[in-house]
Amino acid sequence: MTAPPPWRTGGSNGSFTSVDARRTFGGSKQAGSYTMASSTAAAPTSPPSHGNRTTFPESLKQYVARTFEDVSLAEKKDVEAELKRIITDAFNEKVVWTVNWDDMPLPQVVMAKRRAQQSKVTGTGATMDTTAATTAVNTAVATNRLGKFSISDKKRKNNSSEDGSTPAKHSNRGEKRARQQDSYTSSSTDKLSQREKEKRAKRFGGSSPQPVSPPSRNTSAMDIDGDQPLVGRCMSLEKQYFRLTSAPDPANVRPLHILEKTLELLKKKWRDEQNYSYICDQFKSLRQDLTVQHIKTDFTVTVYEIHARIALEKCDLGEYNQCQSQLATLYSEGFSGHEEEFKAYRILYLLHTCNRADMNEVLAILTPTDKQHPSIKHALEVRSALAAGNFHRFYRLYLDAPSMGGYLMDSFVARERMAALACICKAYRPDIDIRFLTEELGFESDTECVQFLCDHGTSDLIEQKSGDKGVPTSIRFQTTKAYPIFEEAKKRAFKKVDIKGQM
Repeated sequence: MTAPPPWRTGGSNGSFTSVDARRTFGGSKQAGSYTMASSTAAAPTSPPSHGNRTTFPESLKQYVARTFEDVSLAEKKDVEAELKRIITDAFNEKVVWTVNWDDMPLPQVVMAKRRAQQSKVTGTGATMDTTAATTAVNTAVATNRLGKFSISDKKRKNNSSEDGSTPAKHSNRGEKRARQQDSYTSSSTDKLSQREKEKRAKRFGGSSPQPVSPPSRNTSAMDIDGDQPLVGRCMSLEKQYFRLTSAPDPANVRPLHILEKTLELLKKKWRDEQNYSYICDQFKSLRQDLTVQHIKTDFTVTVYEIHARIALEKCDLGEYNQCQSQLATLYSEGFSGHEEEFKAYRILYLLHTCNRADMNEVLAILTPTDKQHPSIKHALEVRSALAAGNFHRFYRLYLDAPSMGGYLMDSFVARERMAALACICKAYRPDIDIRFLTEELGFESDTECVQFLCDHGTSDLIEQKSGDKGVPTSIRFQTTKAYPIFEEAKKRAFKKVDIKGQM
């Protein structure tokens, strides 16, 4: 017969220790026992216990809430960093439950005091440099914030003995270390200060700042405030584009009435000469003059729209994308133009770049009125056809594209032909008529279709069929052998496209 389990036996066998039940509320306390009253009296400010989870006093939560009541978006990051530093210091000093958070200055106030003291130290020409001033300000703010529980106090408490006295040997050692630390800090600070002074002298041409005089009519390029719009004085209609590496010179910038004449000249030259490299350079120079003068009007929209159309006509998707981005900003600011037309171009461009995230954003902001516009309606149908793999419908839409949508579709129609041919070669076995491929894939002639197939290494898979009397009846394409070729070509065609739409 087996022995009963330990918990069923009455004696103590190491699993537990039996104790006598307490019968009365009185009596003397045993050694090591305590009551709730004594625990509370011993530690009146200890945080409530929740296991390993960190708890915060309710006054601290209200302090955090007050901090973010009126914080602007520009200051939010700095305020968050300052708040984190305040709370971290309180936890490190173990005073988070003793500090009166209701009277604690907000991080915005602490930052303002620090800036004021820094500017005061810098303005009075004191001997200590910016780094030393910042350190002094941070120390002062930390002392004011946590009262007597400062970092220096904590170090002194840790270095002292329990009865408040410090041995002379340890004191002398600490004083020696402090003197070494002070000498090292002061020497490095003096060196840093000297270097900063030399840099400042080189940058401003002197040791002391000079008063700034208001700009005159002959103001040079370097005396202009980049945040203020300037008015150009150049009277030339044509000007070569140069990337700015310094502040613009008004003598080299054309004013608005000259830019309007320049646009008419460029439109005429484009119709007559079709010199894209020259026109693109002139349009970029025109756009630059608009930007440096902060000119945002309907004329600005017209300039970007015309340049975008010319770039589309010449398949310059990089330049088109720059114009498209600026147009989106101008439309959002309320300037009028052909917004629906360029929204349609935007959808087709995102189909080319396979950018599904931006596509979802564009589709989300389309209104029911926008969706009824012919250009946008066509672009949405193109997207639906590609999503469904309906290549027959896609190439019908390609041949009937409104405005300049066909130029954008030219950028990805060859890629979609790879996918369509891979699908056709998988479905139609063993061969298929070339005429069928011409009609389904949007080629203008059988010759163009055959050339496309030959360009992708399948010329030996094209054969001519003849009738009983040797008369050619059709040209056939061997789909069974071509399938792996176009499947591989499809994978290469759908590789990642960069933001400019270039492979």
